Amino acid sequence: MTMIDISSTALIELALDLTNSLTTKDRFDRLLSTVRRTVSCDAVVLLHVQGERLKPLAQQGLSKDSLGRRFDIQAHPRFEIICGSSTPVRFAADCMLPDPYDGMLLAHAGDLPVHACMGLPLLADDQLIGVLTLDSMTPEVFDELPERTLDIISAMSAATLKTAILLQELESHSQHSQELVAELTNEALVKDGGELIGDSPVMLKLKREIDMVAVSGFSILIEGETGVGKELVARTLHRQSARSEGPLVYVNCAALPENLIESELFGHVKGAFTGADRNRSGKFSLADGGTIFLDEIGELPLGVQSKLLRALQSQEIQPVGKDTTEQVNVRILAATNRKLKLEVSEGRFRADLYHRLSVYPISVPALREREGDVTMLAGYFIEQIRRKLGIRQLTIDASAISILNRYDWPGNVRELEHVIGRAALRARGRGNQAIVRIGLRHIEQLVDSVGSSQDKLSSSASNGLNADLLASGLVVEKGASIGLKLETETFQRQLITRVLSQESGNWSAAAKRLQTDRANLSRLAKRLGISVTKAVTLSTN
Repeated sequence: MTMIDISSTALIELALDLTNSLTTKDRFDRLLSTVRRTVSCDAVVLLHVQGERLKPLAQQGLSKDSLGRRFDIQAHPRFEIICGSSTPVRFAADCMLPDPYDGMLLAHAGDLPVHACMGLPLLADDQLIGVLTLDSMTPEVFDELPERTLDIISAMSAATLKTAILLQELESHSQHSQELVAELTNEALVKDGGELIGDSPVMLKLKREIDMVAVSGFSILIEGETGVGKELVARTLHRQSARSEGPLVYVNCAALPENLIESELFGHVKGAFTGADRNRSGKFSLADGGTIFLDEIGELPLGVQSKLLRALQSQEIQPVGKDTTEQVNVRILAATNRKLKLEVSEGRFRADLYHRLSVYPISVPALREREGDVTMLAGYFIEQIRRKLGIRQLTIDASAISILNRYDWPGNVRELEHVIGRAALRARGRGNQAIVRIGLRHIEQLVDSVGSSQDKLSSSASNGLNADLLASGLVVEKGASIGLKLETETFQRQLITRVLSQESGNWSAAAKRLQTDRANLSRLAKRLGISVTKAVTLSTN
């Protein structure tokens, strides 16, 4: 069999190898073995171009430490010539340029004498991605090799390297996405427990509705006051759906900076805006094949609402800075503590998006409407807190339960959990007791500290607010018809404006006095139509 016959057979085998499911190491090893079967040589090395350096990826015939080396291209004239060429480079036997492999060739110890050296630049899409070098202790052995054979070796080597690079990028991206999705899904599924506790009539009705719509695949709008457990309802819907094996990605719309909301939801490409130094997948891409839960959706700006509508209608998203769209398969669950129907009528929420989201609206009842559930929930939280505090036994007096059942819970289930937690800490005291009992006094102190609306208003008055302002929101003529929402918003507007004016428009100081978060106060003020200028102007009149 001639040299050409051997070369042809080996290269065909290599081409078949590239179509098989091989590891990157196997591909490189088979590539180098094929090259050595085709071309007689003592060493062959595959190197990857990384900026101004060459990184050895695989080698045969050199000492093992060569794989740990990084060759600066400009520091090695032979590498510089190979990288600057578009065709194979054969160095003359008497070439005086230093060889980068001096002292590393297994076939010869010490400095390399006169020998044969050849380098093949590996190109993909006209870009240099790597180099294949061949060395032989027999001078001029490469001189008679057909150009066609070298071209085929170069093409096969470049294809092998390009495949490995692409697979590595895909694996890295996939691993990152999988880890991120797993983290988001785990956080969403285990956060705040995972079970709907309660057997009151309104809770039984809620559970029946969840059972009915979970498998439907419809978009669901979950409505309810702050702290009622809307996120838990969303997790239950996902867990009982056909997408339960897919990701559940949680998004708090109120916590997203307005200038980054679109990027967070739909992703962006490198260079789309200042700071976008790489491509980034959005939450919709991460939720592909599963569910995305958009909490506090009423906080989304109108501009983003239109793009969310497209995602709902056509299951298409468009990353920021990208000209084309991407298909996703995502079920949307949304939650809000606002009355979105009212928001629509007042122009703060898109009507078409509202109707798309509320294919089947679910209303989560307030805790004060759930007769008998407080006791069950208290038991659930007590057991959770017992484990967190490392207490062997944690119980609660019947008198304390009675107080809990009589309280109206403006903060709903979340408030109950916090009260139980603080009561357990008070009952345990400074010691590390094994058995702790929550008594009446522990609960009474906390419920009183939470207080009623009247208590909070009195507290605000003690902070320096005028009594006439407080009274204006409380006095109602007998028999008069009043709108609770309108009166509440009017009072909030007056209260926030007065505090802002007293603090000379300092939002942080106003938020501190009103015992709320600055961002929440800013959003509420925006919804109520309050500006700093207006508040300060009123204070001077």
